[in-house]
Amino acid sequence: MAVQSSVAMAQTGNNPFLRLVAALSTLAGWCSAAMIVAAIGITCQMIFVRFALNGSTTWQTEAVIYLAIGSTLIGLPYVQRLRGHVNVDLIPLALGLKPRFVLAMFTLSLSIIMVGIMLWYSFEFWHLTWERNWKSDTIWGVRLWIPYAALPIGFALFLLQLIADMVAILLKIEKPFGLEDT
Repeated sequence: MAVQSSVAMAQTGNNPFLRLVAALSTLAGWCSAAMIVAAIGITCQMIFVRFALNGSTTWQTEAVIYLAIGSTLIGLPYVQRLRGHVNVDLIPLALGLKPRFVLAMFTLSLSIIMVGIMLWYSFEFWHLTWERNWKSDTIWGVRLWIPYAALPIGFALFLLQLIADMVAILLKIEKPFGLEDT
């Protein structure tokens, strides 16, 4: 028998930290959506220039790639807030309340550590591109620190959302895995 999570979105209660992180995650989601819309618009413009005007394109393909990847990274915290990441809750459903809490703390701690490591190295990589003023090897020659900024920004916001999820469980604003007591 499958039990669905009653939590559709991360709960914030009246906690100012949780509300701030929720607002940042929502803003990131809107920015991510805007990046997708921009990528679609640029793709349409590129198709029109190539096939209707029989012209060449220089920057469009690269811009669409950077926007799509950036959208994925910037959208991470919003998807986490909406509980949209893949979730297999077979083990949490089989556990009692206390073991479920321990498992939630373990998985969130492990996720926080992993995303923290990814944030560290992505910031280091971004800083290297900024410091050395690296540019792409294309005709457009975009300064790479601009699109690569999506790496540390996305991981930082994702890390904040994971920490907020842990705080919400510790403060009993949210239940582990969003599952009701059984």
